[in-house]
Amino acid sequence: MARVLVVYATRTNSTQEIAELVAEGIRFSGNEAVVVDVKETKNAADLEGYDGYAFGSPTYHGEMLQSMKTMLFLAEKVNLEGKVGGAFGAHGWSTEAQDRIYNTMKEIFKMDMTRGPLLLKSASLGGGVQMAHDYGKEIGSKLNP
Repeated sequence: MARVLVVYATRTNSTQEIAELVAEGIRFSGNEAVVVDVKETKNAADLEGYDGYAFGSPTYHGEMLQSMKTMLFLAEKVNLEGKVGGAFGAHGWSTEAQDRIYNTMKEIFKMDMTRGPLLLKSASLGGGVQMAHDYGKEIGSKLNP
């Protein structure tokens, strides 16, 4: 059984809800998922020891939250090359945060990424629960080829 770390930053708990649903999808695929608020990530060692990673932040004023940016700098110190990854987060009218997280994971960390970031306005709108579960299952399927 593979272990996946799901780290989220949130302002209104929407991204936390998405993180929990992605983790459920990972578990549905037969893997373990550990969900962590980005504020609990204090150093690079907190990110070590996982087979896959999913990072999420809402887009707020065209950016990811500062706490997620800081965590990504910590993640740069961990060897994530080749690890399975995904990016997600709640958004209003634009998806810069999710795109930047995804591209950082893919291009800088050289991770084995999902087909793209999960883009949801909210977990409760337009089939969001199912889409988040499916995204978690996609991460899980990359761990169990």
